[in-house]
Amino acid sequence: MRDTGPSNGEMIEYILENLIRARSTDGDGDNDDNSGGRSGDGDIVTERKTRTKSKTAKPPLYKVILLNDDYTPMEFVVEVLKAVFHKDHAEATRVMLHVHQNGMGIAGVYPYEVAETKVHTVEELAREALYPLKCVMEKE
Repeated sequence: MRDTGPSNGEMIEYILENLIRARSTDGDGDNDDNSGGRSGDGDIVTERKTRTKSKTAKPPLYKVILLNDDYTPMEFVVEVLKAVFHKDHAEATRVMLHVHQNGMGIAGVYPYEVAETKVHTVEELAREALYPLKCVMEKE
């Protein structure tokens, strides 16, 4: 006798079972009965599935710090602050005096790449002008 496979009744039962399972999971593979649609029993589910929104983290900021030396003229430091850090004359003078009196001062706070570029620009301008002005960055 040859095996004919599942009977028509078994096949229909298998299909209906999978159809109910597909409806109850809402096609997303979760076996939740709280999927916002109908469950396998025909009850209406009133809960909604919520997704949490992820926030993109802000990049860390870095302080760009000018270091005092005995050779770089104050006027040069003021001009660097105006040109590189876009400070007005009064603010540039205030920062320069802070650097002169305290040995160092914050020229600005920026994301890593911007801070790195500003440090490089300041040191390049100082080197071209033959001044030993140093500029560093540190994480805020």
